Amino acid sequence: MNRPLVCVTLRGRTADEMASDAAVAKAAGADAIEARLDHLWTIEHPVQANPRSDTRGNGDGAGIEVEVRQLDLDAVDLGPALSTIVEATNLPMVIACRPERQGGYYPGNEDQRIEVLRAAIACGPRWIDLESDIAKPIRDELVGLTGDSTGIIASMHSIERTPSSSAIAQDIEDNHDLGDIIKACYPTRNRAESLRIFEAAWELRDSGINTALMGLGPGGDWARIHAPLLDQFMVYTTTESGWHLAQQGRINASDLQTAWSLLEYA
Repeated sequence: MNRPLVCVTLRGRTADEMASDAAVAKAAGADAIEARLDHLWTIEHPVQANPRSDTRGNGDGAGIEVEVRQLDLDAVDLGPALSTIVEATNLPMVIACRPERQGGYYPGNEDQRIEVLRAAIACGPRWIDLESDIAKPIRDELVGLTGDSTGIIASMHSIERTPSSSAIAQDIEDNHDLGDIIKACYPTRNRAESLRIFEAAWELRDSGINTALMGLGPGGDWARIHAPLLDQFMVYTTTESGWHLAQQGRINASDLQTAWSLLEYA
């Protein structure tokens, strides 16, 4: 049974906050970290006392509901921000800049977002996250810029219902040639929908495709917790902690590794 890579998505809304979390992630035993550049263009605004999080899984864990608001495009000086994040750790890094159509926060248009991805590739990360629905000529150009040292994560982030397990598996197989790792994330309203993700991962376990499948919602952490059994390549985690993570389908990096030890997965 292979142990998947544990990737911590960096917390924070500024480059300095992400850099600080990179040290926490390394101490927690992360194998890799993910920098979500679109988060740089956001700010958290408390709206009421309630131990829930916003719909994209960004609760602060302190029993206060926060609203994530976008900043103007010119609010971020990308060059220095990228340098701060990249220089924060020697762990392998995934860089992503998620568009709104896939649940992200980047405020600019697609051409502007592609420029962000070009700048990210120039930093030489271990992996660059390129959504599977990027127009093919542009995506091919970005892939051509990566060279031999940067791998491609082909990602699909649905903001609609979780499809059937067979449809999920088919999507992965149809897109397997788009990247070195195929990442798919779906919103889960209940545990029955989460089971579809688990079943798809089980179906794909002997496919030879490097996968990272997960849900956001109740039961969404099942595919993460049982990732070694499902032969997944990478599991996305957080340094955040709190009861709310389970309802969001997320999991703390240290808690995940403890669970693997208890289950004798690793």
